[in-house]
Amino acid sequence: MRRIIRNLEESKIREVANAGLGRADLLTFWFGESDETPPDFVRQAAVNSLEKGEVFYTHNLGLPELRQGLAGHLSRLHGAVSADRIAVTSGGVNALMIAMQALLDAGDEVVIVTPVWPNLVAQPQILGAKLKPVPLRPSDGAWMLDMDALLAAVTPATKLLVVNAPSNPTGWALTRAEQQRILAHCRQTGTWILADEVYSQLYYDAEGGGPRGAAPSFLDIASPEDRLMVVGSFSKAFLMTGWRLGWLVLPPSCTHDVGKLIEFNTSCASVFTQRAAITALERADEITPRVVAHLKQCRDTLVPLLQAVPGVELAMPRAGMYAFFRIAGGAGEFADGVALAKRLVAEAGLGLAPGEAFGPESAGWLRWCFASRDLARLSQGVGRLQDWMKA
Repeated sequence: MRRIIRNLEESKIREVANAGLGRADLLTFWFGESDETPPDFVRQAAVNSLEKGEVFYTHNLGLPELRQGLAGHLSRLHGAVSADRIAVTSGGVNALMIAMQALLDAGDEVVIVTPVWPNLVAQPQILGAKLKPVPLRPSDGAWMLDMDALLAAVTPATKLLVVNAPSNPTGWALTRAEQQRILAHCRQTGTWILADEVYSQLYYDAEGGGPRGAAPSFLDIASPEDRLMVVGSFSKAFLMTGWRLGWLVLPPSCTHDVGKLIEFNTSCASVFTQRAAITALERADEITPRVVAHLKQCRDTLVPLLQAVPGVELAMPRAGMYAFFRIAGGAGEFADGVALAKRLVAEAGLGLAPGEAFGPESAGWLRWCFASRDLARLSQGVGRLQDWMKA
């Protein structure tokens, strides 16, 4: 076994979740997914495909109909994106790994904005790359990017810049001006940008977004041949987390080689999930606006309740499906987020993700996924937190 694999940290979210296994009384908000299933017509499209016997291999890059559908969808959100720039992958995480395999050699330097979903840190490490984190900084519960620090970190020696915006776990999002500065700088240094924009459509800021409410995207401002790869997924805005279907937008000159990588990783995404995704895109206006409106309602229910709890610090997230907060400044008995999360499981019946899962700079923080069909569960969870803090 390679040493880097042995040394990879196990999921701290899973560590906390394992502490609560078998407890029926838990209110759990630790995993990053909605508890709502996709509409019947999406599920039925998959059933119809299976009944037709569509159970064999297909094109490495995805069904042509799905690639064309994604091109149309992304073009409506961000301006012209052609189908020859799109690779369909077996989940967003697979798209990220494919992109890193395409770009990184052992020893390459990777700058990454943190705190961040741990897979984005583990993937370059697995490939033997050297990480240079640039942390966001909390200010009154909001996480802010020091643009000067980021641009100073990205030099001609930097092979890849990884940016997850809108962010898991913080809800931070890039502004258009920040994206323009980053793109211009990376053009000068010759650095590739890998933009994880899985949460792009879960955007609640009325100002600064795209024409259909999406968060600012590098696709809005980049040319097709820029050193840019953008990852998307059906998991969040289409409620298809377990379907494992994502996509990668890349320069057209890279598409053929990425198809080879997909062949040697997963061969192709399953046909029946792609058929479901085609239907989801065709009826996106029946799915995503409702999902975003409900998630905004969830956010606007949970965050004010948490902000009213004495000692809790957080800001209203601009995007995503998470409230990221800390108690009493993350000091004293609340400084260790893993221990705190385990105590909340054992003593309050409340399941949250520890901030340490996303990087050392978020030690003592907690992530609460607010994607819940039942708003009362959110209120009940805050009640349990408040009662525990008073005890």
